[in-house]
Amino acid sequence: MKLKKLAVSAALATASTMAFATDGYFAHGYGMKAKGMGGAATAMASDSMGGANNPASMVWAGDRLDIGLDFFAPKRKISRSDSTTAGMNGEASSGSNLHYVPELGFNKMLGWDMSFGVTVYGNGGMNTDYPGDQNLVAGGGCAGFGATWTRANLLCGNGRLGIDLMQLIVAPTFAMKINKQHSVGVSVLLAHQQFKAQGIQSFAGFSETATNLSNLGRDKSNGVGLRLGWMGQFSDQFSMGAAYSPKLNMGKFDLYKGLFADGGDFDIPENWNIGIAYKPNAQWTVAADYQVINYGGVNSVGNPSTNGNPGNVGTLGGSGDRGFGWANIDVIKLGVEYKYSNALTMRAGYNHAKNPIQSRDVTFNMLAPGVIKDHLTLGMTYNLSKDSELTLAYMHAFKNTVSGPSLFNNFGVAGANDKIEMYQDSFGIAYGMKF
Repeated sequence: MKLKKLAVSAALATASTMAFATDGYFAHGYGMKAKGMGGAATAMASDSMGGANNPASMVWAGDRLDIGLDFFAPKRKISRSDSTTAGMNGEASSGSNLHYVPELGFNKMLGWDMSFGVTVYGNGGMNTDYPGDQNLVAGGGCAGFGATWTRANLLCGNGRLGIDLMQLIVAPTFAMKINKQHSVGVSVLLAHQQFKAQGIQSFAGFSETATNLSNLGRDKSNGVGLRLGWMGQFSDQFSMGAAYSPKLNMGKFDLYKGLFADGGDFDIPENWNIGIAYKPNAQWTVAADYQVINYGGVNSVGNPSTNGNPGNVGTLGGSGDRGFGWANIDVIKLGVEYKYSNALTMRAGYNHAKNPIQSRDVTFNMLAPGVIKDHLTLGMTYNLSKDSELTLAYMHAFKNTVSGPSLFNNFGVAGANDKIEMYQDSFGIAYGMKF
């Protein structure tokens, strides 16, 4: 139990470093072994990260502790071109390009047919930090926003531009075997999230609560939800799994109730996944997952950024007002594992996600360019002893861009087109211990 308390405490201490933007703002995988296989883990039981993947898998994982750290490096760039209005064209690259993402899991068997564990993981990735001073105010298109500053960022605000979202989830998990082949599990999701925004003062005139929009520091909210799971070990060669988490209702970001629809509401979307794993022989395992993340069910994320008359006050922060326009996405995760020797296991994977951002919503998503679609992964586990192991995982997410007519064209700016782009790399290491 002391090990479990240590793991949870370490996660809370490092929570502020989390940042993702792979499958939308969910991670491409949870647990370093899953990350090496493109995220495929619903029908696997190789570590104690089941609270994030499939709670029912924990009763097959045995007594173990897993502690890991991922070094995550997203590269983001935004630009505006083709405008004939003075001072509106420009480009900027985001700072905050290296993040440290912890992962922790603990599992204890309660006899042969029950287990209790804790998984600690994070979401996030609407994390950007662009320099300002790209655009002119005096005599330029930004002048129409009543700016008192002389130069502006690409959203016509003052100073640096960006937002930062972090979600930390601690998932106590109970699992039990119904019989020797099937198990069910439930995780209670204790969620904490933090958010801040800067450099979007130019939209104050369009907010229902203009004083709760930008440059207010970090706000926090909490919520409680569930993840339910099933797993079937049909033979030594074949297993299946499924998990479901309904929308997790979070407390509102009161400091930013003038930005997010429904007065600062920012829930964690409904999501579900199914998976299979097949072992043709003792050396090889092939796994595949299908996941759905319903971003559109959270108004502050899914409402189009064009909601409301663009020239009217009251199109930010209220019921039915603007969001980021993210669509629901489907994710396919494929992975292969090869046991090279008793000491060394190697992995590779591919993850493909639908891009949630349409060209209609490019301007708002300069703040949150979660456009990644394709990932390739590699991984390995080396057994240090019969009861301890070291796991490595690498991920490259290929650059993707989305462009479209600028939202500023609705405010009298001539012919502008906006573009967002991103690519990513990550490298992680985890220590696992059986006890």
